[in-house]
Formats: sequence, C-alpha cells, structure tokens
Amino acid sequence: MGFPICVQCGTGSNPCRCKVVGPTVGFLAMAAAAVVEWPVGAVVYIFKHVKGRRIMAHPATVVYPKVNKAIPI
Repeated sequence: MGFPICVQCGTGSNPCRCKVVGPTVGFLAMAAAAVVEWPVGAVVYIFKHVKGRRIMAHPATVVYPKVNKAIPI
C-alpha cells in the first residue's frame, strides 16, 4: 500500500492550474479528523439524528475544503 496522492486539475489558485500538495494534505487531515469524529457522531446520532449527521459530515464539509484552500500548490 502506498502513500495517497490526490490531484486537482482546473483550479485557478496557481499558474499551473493543478494542485497536488493541498488536496493530499487535505485528505490526510480529513482522515485524521474522521477517526475521531465518526465514532463520536455515531454515538450522538443515537440521541440526536441531525446533530450526529453534522458531526460525521464535518471532516468532508469543513476540514478538507479549508486545508485544501489554504495550500495553493
């Protein structure tokens, strides 16, 4: 198993129009957040369905986009 590499082409954030570092680091940050937030969200989901879904979606909807946009290459 190798290191995950994510490529995003067609972006306007740099002159090359492709990003490799931002999406890859964003994916790793999302995976790290998901390890913590998905089990917590599953427990919360038992009592509060909407809140549990929001917690479980947080890595994909907040963490990944913020990290990806923060690194322009």
